[in-house]
Amino acid sequence: MTQDILNLRNHLLIAMPSMGDPNFDHTVSLVCQHDEFGAFGVTINRPLEMTVGELLEQLDINIHDPHIAGQAALSGGPVQAEQGFVLHDGERSWESTLRITDNLALTSSRDILQDIANGAGPRHFLLVLGCAGWSPGQLEHEIKENAWLTCPSTSSILFETPYTERWRGAALTIGIDVNLLGIAAGHA
Repeated sequence: MTQDILNLRNHLLIAMPSMGDPNFDHTVSLVCQHDEFGAFGVTINRPLEMTVGELLEQLDINIHDPHIAGQAALSGGPVQAEQGFVLHDGERSWESTLRITDNLALTSSRDILQDIANGAGPRHFLLVLGCAGWSPGQLEHEIKENAWLTCPSTSSILFETPYTERWRGAALTIGIDVNLLGIAAGHA
């Protein structure tokens, strides 16, 4: 296989019902980087009991837009659970921006939070705490073991689909109803 076939950057990982890891039970994660050093991504459907406004307040950043302040912050994964990341659309970059595609990026610097609070941030964004990481070959092995389904990401799934519908919605983009898959799927 060529590197292009193996590169899952900008793809969604849909946890199979049989996955035994509670950190990823019924999750959808966006692969932000995938290369010979492994893979890195963020989960996009695990709301925390904390809002964007509450998180920014902890950082002494005042936000005045109640719509933005009231958005749920998300658990991005079990690694670096205190580290904040902003998954966002647009071509603009901030101090620490990892470009995923021309119109999708992940930023981990405070300057984007200031811009969000001031109404000058990206049109669509998710604020996540933590991330997920895989060592070289680990993600490929997990996919071969039927732990994950994969599909290309879409702006609709990332930013518009309600969190509770993202797991099923992502799978439906490739014609699979995950609710019909048994717990023992892939273990005949």
